[in-house]
Amino acid sequence: MEFYLPTEFGEQLAFGSAAAMVLIGAFVMFAPGLAMGFFGVQPRDGRPEGYGATRSAGGLIVGFAGTALLVAQPMVYLALGFAVVLAAFGRVLSIMSDRGATALNFLLLIVEIALAALPIIYVFGLV
Repeated sequence: MEFYLPTEFGEQLAFGSAAAMVLIGAFVMFAPGLAMGFFGVQPRDGRPEGYGATRSAGGLIVGFAGTALLVAQPMVYLALGFAVVLAAFGRVLSIMSDRGATALNFLLLIVEIALAALPIIYVFGLV
């Protein structure tokens, strides 16, 4: 088995998006305190369940994006892109419903849209 590195530009964009998500997920999984501090959320009274939930979410991101890197199939990239689209939609709902119109939320929304768009435009042949 050999690790596949894409040569086509569009696939490189999708691959780069998945690689960035692996790094973000690893940061969340291995440094949950720093990640929660960055996002402005902390578990109440230092309860370990908050750290567990954060590490679990990071692990899910690493697993899904890592699978996209290892398999390197268009449908997996598409699924990854649509998953991040739904995460971005959740952020939009938060901005609209939870008084979440903060600079950080808008910045993270832009990052999510970019990470979602790269694999999707590759799969649909737009790049």
